[in-house]
Amino acid sequence: MKSLDFSFIVPYLPQLIEAAGVTLKIGVLAFMLALCISLIVGALRVSNIPKVFKVFLSAYVEIFRGTPLLVQLFVIYYGLPPFGISMESYTAAIIGLALNCGAYMSEIVRASIMSVDRGQYEAAYSLGYNRISTIIYIILPQALRIAVPPFMNYFSTILKDTSLISVISIAEVTRIGNQIYARTLRPFEIYITLGVFYFVMTYLVTLLSKVLERRTSLWSQ
Repeated sequence: MKSLDFSFIVPYLPQLIEAAGVTLKIGVLAFMLALCISLIVGALRVSNIPKVFKVFLSAYVEIFRGTPLLVQLFVIYYGLPPFGISMESYTAAIIGLALNCGAYMSEIVRASIMSVDRGQYEAAYSLGYNRISTIIYIILPQALRIAVPPFMNYFSTILKDTSLISVISIAEVTRIGNQIYARTLRPFEIYITLGVFYFVMTYLVTLLSKVLERRTSLWSQ
């Protein structure tokens, strides 16, 4: 039985650190896009919009929640070019992650909006706000305070899900780790190291989440 030896990884650390930067960049951009998607979709689904739009938004949520992210990435990157829609792998990764996570996060937004007391709507209407302005200026700020913890959980999820984008030839942490394994044939040390990289990134998100939760709890007082 071979003993564990992590010393051979040291020369590869610069590559892994650079790949971690790629992972963080894609994760942050995908989360920001997912946040925009979730706010729009979640708010519209509780608004008085034509039924056809609600059906379309519901279909989007159910399709992206009901199919694997890996399949979605393949469809976006490999399946769309025959229809004249081509994009770089980085763009496909960000869009795929954002659409997938945005579907889940939109349900958080919808539930958070619905949890706001109905008296807030009545007070806003009495002050002359219409339905849209009420949601934007009165309801959403309160709903977002409720949604911050689950939002940050999904940020961590996006960072971990970036491991799947290695299938579309992006040099993120998992792909570089697989390349190192192919050269060294030492899988245990490699994948433990990858786990440490992902843990550090998600733990930083956890710390950020705690800071945001403290701030939002102060705002709500």
